Amino acid sequence: MSAGGLATGMGGDALGRLGAVWIPVGSPGFSGAAKASRKEALDRRFGADGWRYAHVVRGAVVPVSLAIAEYEEAYRRFLRDRPALVEFLSIDCGNVYDYAVDNVYDDDYDQPSTPMNHYQDISVRRVMAELAADPGWPSVVDTDAGTAELEDLGTGEILSVPRARGMGGRFLLQIRDPLSPGYALSPAVVPVHDPALLATLPNRVDWYHSEGCGHLSVEAFWQMSKVIEVRYDRFLAIGDQRARPLEGL
Repeated sequence: MSAGGLATGMGGDALGRLGAVWIPVGSPGFSGAAKASRKEALDRRFGADGWRYAHVVRGAVVPVSLAIAEYEEAYRRFLRDRPALVEFLSIDCGNVYDYAVDNVYDDDYDQPSTPMNHYQDISVRRVMAELAADPGWPSVVDTDAGTAELEDLGTGEILSVPRARGMGGRFLLQIRDPLSPGYALSPAVVPVHDPALLATLPNRVDWYHSEGCGHLSVEAFWQMSKVIEVRYDRFLAIGDQRARPLEGL
Protein backbone atom coordinates (compact mmCIF):
# COMPACT_ATOMS: atom_id res chain seq x y z
CA MET A 1 0.00 0.00 0.00
CA SER A 2 1.13 3.55 -0.72
CA ALA A 3 0.64 6.64 1.44
CA GLY A 4 -2.99 7.26 2.14
CA GLY A 5 -3.95 3.59 1.82
CA LEU A 6 -3.90 3.42 -2.00
CA ALA A 7 -2.76 0.20 -3.66
CA THR A 8 0.35 0.73 -5.79
CA GLY A 9 -0.57 -1.78 -8.50
CA MET A 10 -3.26 0.30 -10.18
CA GLY A 11 -2.63 0.39 -13.91
CA GLY A 12 -2.78 3.29 -16.31
CA ASP A 13 -6.15 2.24 -17.71
CA ALA A 14 -7.73 2.29 -14.28
CA LEU A 15 -6.22 5.66 -13.48
CA GLY A 16 -7.45 6.95 -16.82
CA ARG A 17 -10.97 5.91 -15.95
CA LEU A 18 -10.72 7.57 -12.56
CA GLY A 19 -9.41 10.72 -14.22
CA ALA A 20 -12.81 11.09 -15.86
CA VAL A 21 -14.54 10.99 -12.47
CA TRP A 22 -14.99 14.24 -10.55
CA ILE A 23 -16.02 14.42 -6.89
CA PRO A 24 -16.75 17.32 -4.52
CA VAL A 25 -14.08 17.43 -1.81
CA GLY A 26 -15.23 20.38 0.31
CA SER A 27 -17.03 23.69 0.57
CA PRO A 28 -14.56 26.59 0.40
CA GLY A 29 -16.97 29.41 1.21
CA PHE A 30 -16.36 33.07 0.43
CA SER A 31 -13.15 33.87 -1.48
CA GLY A 32 -13.13 37.66 -1.77
CA ALA A 33 -9.59 38.97 -2.14
CA ALA A 34 -8.20 35.45 -1.61
CA LYS A 35 -9.38 34.45 -5.11
CA ALA A 36 -5.90 34.41 -6.67
CA SER A 37 -4.12 32.76 -3.74
CA ARG A 38 -6.77 30.04 -3.58
CA LYS A 39 -6.34 29.30 -7.26
CA GLU A 40 -2.57 29.07 -6.87
CA ALA A 41 -2.89 26.69 -3.91
CA LEU A 42 -5.39 24.45 -5.72
CA ASP A 43 -3.29 24.46 -8.90
CA ARG A 44 -0.30 23.26 -6.88
CA ARG A 45 -2.32 20.60 -5.08
CA PHE A 46 -4.34 19.12 -7.94
CA GLY A 47 -2.92 20.62 -11.14
CA ALA A 48 -4.59 23.44 -13.06
CA ASP A 49 -6.74 20.90 -14.94
CA GLY A 50 -7.50 18.81 -11.86
CA TRP A 51 -9.98 20.97 -9.98
CA ARG A 52 -12.90 23.31 -10.62
CA TYR A 53 -15.64 25.18 -8.83
CA ALA A 54 -19.15 23.73 -8.90
CA HIS A 55 -22.39 24.16 -6.96
CA VAL A 56 -24.92 21.83 -5.43
CA VAL A 57 -28.28 22.97 -6.78
CA ARG A 58 -31.45 21.08 -5.84
CA GLY A 59 -29.43 18.00 -4.97
CA ALA A 60 -27.24 17.88 -8.08
CA VAL A 61 -23.64 19.00 -8.56
CA VAL A 62 -23.80 21.46 -11.47
CA PRO A 63 -21.42 23.82 -13.28
CA VAL A 64 -21.05 27.40 -12.15
CA SER A 65 -22.84 28.52 -15.33
CA LEU A 66 -26.06 26.82 -14.19
CA ALA A 67 -25.81 28.02 -10.61
CA ILE A 68 -25.25 31.65 -11.64
CA ALA A 69 -28.51 31.52 -13.60
CA GLU A 70 -30.27 30.94 -10.27
CA TYR A 71 -28.40 33.89 -8.77
CA GLU A 72 -29.53 36.13 -11.61
CA GLU A 73 -33.10 34.86 -11.32
CA ALA A 74 -33.17 35.97 -7.68
CA TYR A 75 -32.32 39.51 -8.82
CA ARG A 76 -34.88 39.33 -11.62
CA ARG A 77 -37.70 38.49 -9.23
CA PHE A 78 -36.49 40.92 -6.57
CA LEU A 79 -36.50 43.85 -8.98
CA ARG A 80 -39.74 42.94 -10.71
CA ASP A 81 -41.41 42.90 -7.29
CA ARG A 82 -40.09 46.41 -6.52
CA PRO A 83 -41.15 48.91 -9.19
CA ALA A 84 -40.05 51.88 -7.08
CA LEU A 85 -36.51 50.52 -6.93
CA VAL A 86 -36.60 49.87 -10.68
CA GLU A 87 -37.70 53.47 -11.28
CA PHE A 88 -34.84 54.74 -9.12
CA LEU A 89 -32.35 52.72 -11.16
CA SER A 90 -33.92 53.77 -14.46
CA ILE A 91 -34.45 57.47 -13.77
CA ASP A 92 -31.70 58.36 -11.31
CA CYS A 93 -28.84 55.97 -12.04
CA GLY A 94 -26.66 55.42 -15.08
CA ASN A 95 -24.73 52.33 -14.00
CA VAL A 96 -23.80 50.18 -11.00
CA TYR A 97 -20.64 48.58 -9.67
CA ASP A 98 -19.43 46.40 -6.80
CA TYR A 99 -15.94 46.90 -5.32
CA ALA A 100 -14.34 49.04 -8.06
CA VAL A 101 -15.63 51.45 -10.68
CA ASP A 102 -14.06 49.42 -13.49
CA ASN A 103 -16.54 46.64 -12.66
CA VAL A 104 -18.84 48.47 -15.11
CA TYR A 105 -16.78 47.05 -17.98
CA ASP A 106 -17.50 43.43 -17.07
CA ASP A 107 -20.58 41.88 -18.60
CA ASP A 108 -19.68 38.21 -18.12
CA TYR A 109 -20.04 36.22 -14.92
CA ASP A 110 -16.90 34.26 -15.85
CA GLN A 111 -14.13 36.49 -14.51
CA PRO A 112 -10.78 34.67 -14.54
CA SER A 113 -8.71 37.86 -14.42
CA THR A 114 -10.48 39.97 -11.80
CA PRO A 115 -9.00 40.28 -8.28
CA MET A 116 -12.44 39.45 -6.87
CA ASN A 117 -15.62 38.15 -8.46
CA HIS A 118 -18.53 40.56 -8.73
CA TYR A 119 -21.95 39.34 -9.76
CA GLN A 120 -24.59 41.63 -8.27
CA ASP A 121 -23.83 44.55 -10.58
CA ILE A 122 -23.92 42.32 -13.65
CA SER A 123 -27.25 40.82 -12.57
CA VAL A 124 -28.73 44.29 -12.08
CA ARG A 125 -27.51 45.46 -15.49
CA ARG A 126 -28.91 42.36 -17.19
CA VAL A 127 -32.31 42.64 -15.54
CA MET A 128 -32.56 46.37 -16.30
CA ALA A 129 -31.70 45.67 -19.95
CA GLU A 130 -34.52 43.11 -20.07
CA LEU A 131 -36.98 45.58 -18.55
CA ALA A 132 -35.94 48.25 -21.07
CA ALA A 133 -37.03 45.87 -23.82
CA ASP A 134 -40.25 44.86 -22.03
CA PRO A 135 -43.34 46.93 -23.00
CA GLY A 136 -44.84 45.99 -19.66
CA TRP A 137 -42.31 48.29 -17.98
CA PRO A 138 -42.88 51.72 -19.57
CA SER A 139 -41.04 53.40 -16.70
CA VAL A 140 -37.79 51.84 -17.95
CA VAL A 141 -36.81 53.76 -21.06
CA ASP A 142 -34.17 52.32 -23.34
CA THR A 143 -30.92 54.26 -23.41
CA ASP A 144 -28.30 54.98 -26.03
CA ALA A 145 -25.11 53.00 -25.68
CA GLY A 146 -22.02 55.05 -25.05
CA THR A 147 -20.04 56.85 -22.39
CA ALA A 148 -21.65 59.15 -19.85
CA GLU A 149 -20.38 61.50 -17.16
CA LEU A 150 -21.84 60.04 -13.97
CA GLU A 151 -21.59 61.23 -10.39
CA ASP A 152 -20.64 58.50 -7.92
CA LEU A 153 -23.48 58.64 -5.42
CA GLY A 154 -21.14 57.68 -2.60
CA THR A 155 -18.02 59.76 -3.28
CA GLY A 156 -19.40 62.62 -5.40
CA GLU A 157 -16.68 62.03 -7.99
CA ILE A 158 -17.59 62.61 -11.64
CA LEU A 159 -16.53 59.65 -13.74
CA SER A 160 -16.66 58.86 -17.44
CA VAL A 161 -18.10 55.34 -17.72
CA PRO A 162 -20.42 53.34 -19.98
CA ARG A 163 -24.13 53.93 -19.49
CA ALA A 164 -26.07 50.75 -18.76
CA ARG A 165 -29.10 49.92 -20.86
CA GLY A 166 -32.33 51.09 -19.24
CA MET A 167 -30.52 53.38 -16.82
CA GLY A 168 -30.83 56.98 -17.94
CA GLY A 169 -29.89 58.85 -14.77
CA ARG A 170 -26.83 60.81 -13.69
CA PHE A 171 -25.59 58.74 -10.74
CA LEU A 172 -23.14 55.85 -10.49
CA LEU A 173 -24.30 53.46 -7.77
CA GLN A 174 -22.08 51.18 -5.72
CA ILE A 175 -23.74 47.95 -4.58
CA ARG A 176 -21.77 46.53 -1.71
CA ASP A 177 -21.78 46.76 2.11
CA PRO A 178 -24.26 48.67 4.31
CA LEU A 179 -22.17 51.85 3.90
CA SER A 180 -22.62 51.82 0.11
CA PRO A 181 -25.60 53.75 -1.32
CA GLY A 182 -26.74 50.70 -3.29
CA TYR A 183 -26.97 48.36 -0.30
CA ALA A 184 -30.66 47.75 -1.11
CA LEU A 185 -29.36 45.58 -3.97
CA SER A 186 -26.69 43.73 -1.99
CA PRO A 187 -26.75 39.95 -2.47
CA ALA A 188 -27.12 39.70 1.31
CA VAL A 189 -30.35 41.73 1.05
CA VAL A 190 -31.81 39.97 -2.02
CA PRO A 191 -33.56 36.75 -0.93
CA VAL A 192 -33.06 33.55 -2.83
CA HIS A 193 -36.17 32.91 -4.93
CA ASP A 194 -36.55 29.17 -4.34
CA PRO A 195 -36.32 27.61 -0.87
CA ALA A 196 -35.06 24.39 -2.46
CA LEU A 197 -31.79 26.26 -3.09
CA LEU A 198 -31.18 26.95 0.58
CA ALA A 199 -28.54 25.16 2.59
CA THR A 200 -26.92 25.86 5.92
CA LEU A 201 -23.91 24.71 7.89
CA PRO A 202 -24.36 25.19 11.63
CA ASN A 203 -20.69 25.84 12.38
CA ARG A 204 -20.16 28.41 9.62
CA VAL A 205 -20.92 32.07 10.23
CA ASP A 206 -19.73 34.46 7.53
CA TRP A 207 -20.48 38.11 6.79
CA TYR A 208 -23.61 37.35 4.78
CA HIS A 209 -25.16 35.47 7.70
CA SER A 210 -25.33 38.67 9.76
CA GLU A 211 -26.72 41.02 7.08
CA GLY A 212 -29.96 41.41 5.17
CA CYS A 213 -31.77 38.09 4.80
CA GLY A 214 -28.97 36.15 6.47
CA HIS A 215 -29.00 32.48 5.52
CA LEU A 216 -32.04 33.11 3.26
CA SER A 217 -30.17 35.46 0.90
CA VAL A 218 -28.90 34.82 -2.59
CA GLU A 219 -25.37 35.36 -1.27
CA ALA A 220 -25.89 32.59 1.27
CA PHE A 221 -27.16 30.32 -1.50
CA TRP A 222 -24.11 31.12 -3.60
CA GLN A 223 -21.53 30.58 -0.91
CA MET A 224 -23.14 27.62 0.85
CA SER A 225 -23.79 25.71 -2.37
CA LYS A 226 -20.25 26.22 -3.67
CA VAL A 227 -17.94 23.19 -3.71
CA ILE A 228 -14.53 22.31 -5.06
CA GLU A 229 -14.68 19.38 -7.49
CA VAL A 230 -11.49 17.39 -8.09
CA ARG A 231 -10.53 14.73 -10.60
CA TYR A 232 -10.50 11.51 -8.64
CA ASP A 233 -7.06 10.40 -9.84
CA ARG A 234 -5.63 13.73 -8.63
CA PHE A 235 -7.47 13.35 -5.34
CA LEU A 236 -5.98 9.89 -4.78
CA ALA A 237 -2.53 11.20 -5.65
CA ILE A 238 -2.35 13.61 -2.70
CA GLY A 239 -2.07 10.71 -0.25
CA ASP A 240 -2.77 11.43 3.40
CA GLN A 241 -3.82 14.99 2.55
CA ARG A 242 -7.08 13.49 1.26
CA ALA A 243 -8.40 13.86 4.82
CA ARG A 244 -7.87 17.66 4.55
CA PRO A 245 -8.00 18.42 0.83
CA LEU A 246 -8.80 22.14 1.21
CA GLU A 247 -6.49 22.81 4.14
CA GLY A 248 -4.79 26.18 4.01
CA LEU A 249 -7.19 27.86 1.58
